[in-house]
Amino acid sequence: MKLTATENGLLIPKELLGENQEFEIIQENGKIIITSIKQTSSIWDLGSNPVECDVISCSDNHL
Repeated sequence: MKLTATENGLLIPKELLGENQEFEIIQENGKIIITSIKQTSSIWDLGSNPVECDVISCSDNHL
């Protein structure tokens, strides 16, 4: 695929990017390298999407 640069740069087609949302652009030895940045889970995200179920907790019935 060949792209033509404009005043604003290059437009990369979405189908080449896939589902990724963040990318890193590196320029080295006359080449431009675009790599996707994978989302990493964080301990701060724990509990942000808890699972709900109908099971009674043992701690509720503890004597």
